[in-house]
Amino acid sequence: MPIVPDVKNWTWVLERACPECGFDAAATAYEAVPALARESADRLRAVLERPGARRRPDESTWSPLEYAAHVRDVCRIFAYRTAVATRTAAVDPRVPAFDARGLTADETPDGLPVFSNWDQDATAIADRYDMQEPVAVSGELALAAEAAARAFETVPVADRGLRVRRGDGSFFTVDSLAKYFAHDLVHHVYDVCG
Repeated sequence: MPIVPDVKNWTWVLERACPECGFDAAATAYEAVPALARESADRLRAVLERPGARRRPDESTWSPLEYAAHVRDVCRIFAYRTAVATRTAAVDPRVPAFDARGLTADETPDGLPVFSNWDQDATAIADRYDMQEPVAVSGELALAAEAAARAFETVPVADRGLRVRRGDGSFFTVDSLAKYFAHDLVHHVYDVCG
């Protein structure tokens, strides 16, 4: 059985605790997000050192290597999305199968910038997560997590309420975007029991 694409809208994690990984956005301070990014990356990097990091636990679940490559790209994309939300220079993260084109605040009727959706499963296939080298992914993950952590750290308190919309219509503030991001990382550490 192949990997089943994840098409769930995970924005509900902003309203209630995740029953699987236990992440609770309401109990997570914005200021904790950078440390959570770094810690999650460190834990995933440690998992990559285990024998069998390339092995899938079953046919329908990513290997630890694939999860780590995905989290690397999550960090790259959320550093970009944070720039979009804060109306600063957003540099295309160059993640395969990710279309960084969105809309600026000047291009939308409501004045909110829009960032595009991301098909993470298309990226996993296009970038061959399963064939990447664990050592390379580990180093790239460390750099990407640090960049995302710094992106959130540098947002002034006054700008954390800025709003942005995802291509599917979901609204975020910089604050809720940070917590949505943190859940993704914490959840994937849980996925690999890291």
